[in-house]
Order: sequence, then C-alpha cells, then structure tokens
Amino acid sequence: MANLEVVVIGGGAAGFFGAIHAAQAPHTRVTLLEAGRQPLAKVRISGGGRCNVTHHCFEPSQLVQNYPRGGKALRGAFSRFQPLDVVRWFNAEGVKLKTEADGRMFPVTDDSETIVEALMFAAKKAGVLLRNNVLVHKIERLEDQNCDRNFEVILKNGESLICDRLLLATGSSPSGYAIAKSLGHELEPPVPSLFTFNIKDSQLQAMAGVSVNPANVKLLMTNSHPDKKKSRNSLEQSGALLITHWGLSGPAVLKLSAWAARELHDCNYQAKLAVNWIPSLKPEIVKQILLTAKTDQPKKFISNYCPVEISLRLWTYLLDKAEVETDKRWADISNKSIQQIVNVLTASEYAIAGKGAFKEEFVTCGGIRLPDVNFQTMESKLCQGLYFAGEILDIDGVTGGFNFQNAWTTAWIAAQGIRESY
Repeated sequence: MANLEVVVIGGGAAGFFGAIHAAQAPHTRVTLLEAGRQPLAKVRISGGGRCNVTHHCFEPSQLVQNYPRGGKALRGAFSRFQPLDVVRWFNAEGVKLKTEADGRMFPVTDDSETIVEALMFAAKKAGVLLRNNVLVHKIERLEDQNCDRNFEVILKNGESLICDRLLLATGSSPSGYAIAKSLGHELEPPVPSLFTFNIKDSQLQAMAGVSVNPANVKLLMTNSHPDKKKSRNSLEQSGALLITHWGLSGPAVLKLSAWAARELHDCNYQAKLAVNWIPSLKPEIVKQILLTAKTDQPKKFISNYCPVEISLRLWTYLLDKAEVETDKRWADISNKSIQQIVNVLTASEYAIAGKGAFKEEFVTCGGIRLPDVNFQTMESKLCQGLYFAGEILDIDGVTGGFNFQNAWTTAWIAAQGIRESY
C-alpha cells in the first residue's frame, strides 16, 4: 500500500497538533512547512511567555459561549475533543497543567518552552518531517486522471511537493488566505480582535496601573447594527478593568473588543464608551449611599472619604470628572453634585480614539467561511482533500486560552478526517 502523503502548511499550534495526529496513522507520511525560522512562535509568547494552553471549562455548551464567532460550529466539535482531552494529551506527554483562579490553564513550569518542547518531541516521535524557512508560492490542483495525487505544493525556491491531503493551518497569514482563495474559498473579511482602547484623557492615563474588578464597559454606538440581538450582547461586557498609560485594558475591554470587533472596525475605532465602575450597585442605591455619607460624615472632606468600594485615588479622579469641588465637606455637597457623582460612578463616558495592541497575542476576526467547511472532518466542501484548522477559520475566542483550544480541537478533528479518508 502506498503512503498517504500529507502536507501541513503552518507551524503553529494547530499545524503541529494536526501533523502529530495525522502522522500517527499507518502508511501516512506528513511534511510540516513553516515559513519562519522558528516554529510555534505564538505558543512561545502566549500568556506572557507562560503559554495559556486552554481553559478549565469542560462543558461544551458553556465553552462555546466564549467565542464571538464560531461558537455554534464548535459545539459538536467540543463534544469530540475539548479542554479535558488537551489536559490528558499533554499529561501523557509528560506535561502537567495547572488552573489559575480565573480558569486559565498553564504548564506547572510557567514556561511556554515546556509546551514547545512537548509538541516538537511528539512531532519527531510521530515521524513528522518539519521544514522551517519554507515559503509556499502556490498550490495547484492535479486534475490529471493519470495522477493519483491531489495537490502540487510549489515552493518559492522552485521545489514542488506532491500530496494527497493538504491541511491549511496558517492562522491569519495573508499567504494562507491567498492559498484558500486560489482553491475556491471565500473569506469573511479579516479584522483585528482582542485589543485595548486608546483614550486621550491625561488624568485617566495618569492613574496607569489602577484596576477595578469587576467593572462594566458598554459601547455607545450612534448607528444600530442590523443584527440587533447580536449588538445587545456584543456591545456590553463585564470583568476586570485596567487603566493604562494609553487608556483602558483588562479582560472587560478585551472581551468587548472581541465581541464588537466588526462594529469597532466599521467606525474606524472611534466610538463612545461608558464605564460603570461599581456595577454591583444600581444607580438609585449609589445615590442613597452618597446621601447617607452626607448625613453620617458631614464634617469629612469629600476627597478623603469614599463611601463606595473603589480606591481613593480613583474616587478623587471621578470627583474631578464629575466637576465636584474636592475641597468641600460632605455637608456642603448639593443634591445636584450628588447626582453628578452617581453619573460618573455608574456611567462615565470616554471617547475611544483608536485601538492598541494586546501584547503580541494578536487575534483576528474573520477567515474561511464556516458553511464551506465540514466540521465532522474539517474538510473543505469546495475542494476535496483540503482541510483547515485553527485561526485561518472564521473562529475567534476571548482571552483565556480559548483560541488555543480552537486550534487543538479543529486540528485534532482534521487529523481524524485525514486518517479516515484513506
């Protein structure tokens, strides 16, 4: 029996995981092509160099709620391969994972090299031929009936590889999109996801390092999105909020940037943001707390006594934003000023003036249209023998290990599909 020749393009998490599992099948030879000098670049920098492998959520119906795009398609996929399977696989490879308070899972070594080495060793053990510094020029489908193979992979150096199955795991690389388009696929336009907000407020920026948990952030869009149900869900998020030298970051902002990626792109990242610094309290309750402070602490300076659970530093900043004189005592605060303080505590408004980067862990919204892919096998419905895995698909998750989980799951299913096709 002739070998099944498989070429995997993309040496990231999805490419390696797919290559490893495909190569474990009998009579299968897998070649993994990576354009860079070093594979697994994104794995190395993930989680600040610790590698956020996955998330401690083992219920598929809950897991899919962390994907602004692709959750519905992943529901069945996660019933076949989910975070618990990832934990077991790495454990079998000698890598133990730990769970942090927020559910993120890391290797106990807190070193991404542990994950890199495990994947590299597993690939070598499975017989994967890894080739770095290899640029793909184009892919040709072989229509000749005298040829049993499906694809010719033509490299930039003029070399060509003939294969039966092709797995595209190129992430958000334009070259991967170009290959997919040349083989008949259309794209949902790629735009950034998971980013921070630039806010030109020098007083806010001066408090860089201050965090609030939880806070609520809400986009105030002037034009309503056609999908009104999606907009209501996507334009408001809660979680930890971090003030930075350029504006706002933290899980609340990152989640909001992911869910509202397209809306923010469409308005060129110029929008209004409302921040509720104390979302556990309704505005009428906040007002009552302030009135009680006025009655119970009349002689105290308003700047020195904060009756709600935020830092005194943030409280002073918000008083200034509310245009309330901070050298007044509580007894001298008018009802109008009380209402102004309520407004800034529960609905401070800021002008978003662009997006920042979330470290180097960029994520893209958009990619291969999901209706064109069979999620039972990850094979293209438009081009037989072509498979997809990872971020090249129109799937993206919020921060917390969910994007890696998409890579592990879709790569594993693609490998099973390749194996079962022979």
